[in-house]
Amino acid sequence: MTPRLSVVVPFYNVGEYIGACLDSIRRQTWTDFEAILVDDGSPDDSAVVAKEFCAQDSRFRIVQQDNAGPGPARDTGIREASGEYLAFVDGDDLVSRHGFAALIRTLDRTGSDFAGGNARRFNNSFGVRPSWLHRQPFARVRHATHVSEFADLVLDRMLWNKVYRRSFWTEYGYSFPPIRYEDYPVALKAHLDAVTVDTIPQAVYYWRERESGESITQQKFQLGNIRDRVVSAGMVMDLVEDAVPMVRRRVHAHLAQIDLLTLMSAFGSVPVEEEQHLVELSHELLDRLDDSVLAATHRYDRIQHAALRARDVELLRRLAIFRNDGGLRGGARAVPRPRRPRQLDYNYPGLREAAVPEELYRVSERDLTLATSVREVVWVDGALSVKGTAEIRHLQSEPSSSLQISLVIAETPHPLEVRRFPALDLHGDTTMVGFEVRLDRELLAHCMAAPAHFDVQMKSGRRHRRGLLRGQGPGSPGWPPGAWIDETSWIQPGPGQGGCFSVRRLVDPGRLTSVERTPDALVLHGRSPFDEPSLFVTRPILGGEDEIPVQVEGRDFTARLAIRDVLAQANPDDPFGQRTTRSFRLRGPEGEQRVLLWTAGESAVSQSADGRVVTLTRSTGGYVNLHESPIRRTATSAVADGNMLVVRGSDGGDVDFSWRRYLADSDDHLDVVCRRTLSADGWSAAADVDALIPASAVQASVDPLASLADWILFATTPDGSSHAVQCEPFLCTRLPLTISRGAHALAVRPHAGTLHVEVR
Repeated sequence: MTPRLSVVVPFYNVGEYIGACLDSIRRQTWTDFEAILVDDGSPDDSAVVAKEFCAQDSRFRIVQQDNAGPGPARDTGIREASGEYLAFVDGDDLVSRHGFAALIRTLDRTGSDFAGGNARRFNNSFGVRPSWLHRQPFARVRHATHVSEFADLVLDRMLWNKVYRRSFWTEYGYSFPPIRYEDYPVALKAHLDAVTVDTIPQAVYYWRERESGESITQQKFQLGNIRDRVVSAGMVMDLVEDAVPMVRRRVHAHLAQIDLLTLMSAFGSVPVEEEQHLVELSHELLDRLDDSVLAATHRYDRIQHAALRARDVELLRRLAIFRNDGGLRGGARAVPRPRRPRQLDYNYPGLREAAVPEELYRVSERDLTLATSVREVVWVDGALSVKGTAEIRHLQSEPSSSLQISLVIAETPHPLEVRRFPALDLHGDTTMVGFEVRLDRELLAHCMAAPAHFDVQMKSGRRHRRGLLRGQGPGSPGWPPGAWIDETSWIQPGPGQGGCFSVRRLVDPGRLTSVERTPDALVLHGRSPFDEPSLFVTRPILGGEDEIPVQVEGRDFTARLAIRDVLAQANPDDPFGQRTTRSFRLRGPEGEQRVLLWTAGESAVSQSADGRVVTLTRSTGGYVNLHESPIRRTATSAVADGNMLVVRGSDGGDVDFSWRRYLADSDDHLDVVCRRTLSADGWSAAADVDALIPASAVQASVDPLASLADWILFATTPDGSSHAVQCEPFLCTRLPLTISRGAHALAVRPHAGTLHVEVR
């Protein structure tokens, strides 16, 4: 019987990853598929793994050919495909469990030519995070749309996050050019040819970001890659030459932002003997891009374009190194202009040299904006303490500068006492940019359910800037702790409208007050803001909710979550973390609803069975989450004990711990082995702080905020497999932990759910 879906999987030299890739396809809830595995002459054991899958599952079959590149390998797979629909997966990536089903259901309903979904980036060191490239095109559901109606679809340059109708593919006879970056010309032509397409915000594809940078898209600075990138960009510009102006301009802007920028960055590492080749390739792309698009790019981009037009290779190299090493991250410090000291220039490479017009270096008053950050949120003696930084971009904060901060409640500002102190500014200098404000209970009692925000005003010299407090950093700013200020008022800090930092007062919220752990269940105790409450838990991916039986006494309730029932209903759509997340909602007899708030202490509660673990914990907003996942090592505390950094967790097991640092552009890593201790309460991993400071601790980057080293805590099992240790949400609320060691500072922080130490 002909399958409805054909999945084409070309692979080359991905033996370490292809097993997980094919397993994610095998686990699909959409079972009516064939998987055509195309071995593109891979020299490693990738084909051995692929053949094992074919032997175990008749839906998988393998085709082998001499190495021809990913495009021709895909064409080979398409010729072998027989399904009504067509999808593509790269051999080192993963597909979400429900992704194909969601896309095919959409196409069956709308009749569109193809459907696409969102994507995630992932690796072992930093976990899972959004793919910024896919954020705009797939922000929401759009049925039967088109690139001429929604121009952000020109950013959709990959093939693998989609399902195509085979009849549509065949009608237009798509084939892939024998180059790298072969996706974009085909993906964009399909958007232009389609009658309608569908988009969904659900993550359907997980795009691996390797620690080493070995994948094609991460080999950006090799001349062969650069040449293929320019060829691909030329094909794309040919496609939109006669397109509607909005589409053409959007494509040119995207190529300038991504592809031309990549060429400019390549000057930082190109060998001397290949410099002129790179100049010619860069000119080829620059000369084809629309002048009005180039004029609208970032100032630094325009400086690089001018250096390219002047063919000043030495300046191009300096500009690229400055950018590649992070020199733009904090924004270069402005310097006074000779003979006109009140006017400022950016201190970028090439300033006051002949190759680049001087006006490109000039700082306008519009560039000197207020920059703020939130670095720590804690409760101190019943008051909410917020620490952060405030400065005017590109300027050094003068000792005479003034800072005023108010908490704005219902449009009424309440001035706060501001304590200022030296802290690391955007330029890597320790200057008077740090601040602390404390909000006492009396003031917090005036807050409402609507977020109260912080108004920040700074005056430095003759300049006055004003804005909202924003820029939450990792740790407690991203996982801010809430607290009771009286018997019925709970204060919850967190992100407000537009991402600014805010404070809310929740009066008599629906809440979880405690959790009991029994051998086979987690028992929830809570209180409802209304009589006769019902408790519901969301059903992920498929939507809807399930009611949980509760015992009610007045407004207090008790509910029992049987562990095996939770495991039976697990529906993980994340193929990397294999975790299902659910949330709770209280509902009253009149239909009133409240999300269940966590007030049940400062640690998660877990119960495990059959190699899986069920955990009740808090979300970033302070609400109750139910996680179901494989058992993984999770850190619950981190403390400095003398010269040792000690991390503890509740789940033991036969594993070793080490702090791992990956070397630049390599999968090779250095490990600092921890001293492991096991007890009835769990495990501890202790490391000498001095061992985490690199022996040659020299700042090699021009990035003023770059760390000397970034260590990640790993657990290694007896079979040699390693996984980054997870960071429990309640530990996140207590971080960052800062340790001073001589001239260095170490900061223990969470990043994307894993635990890191940054050394400065």
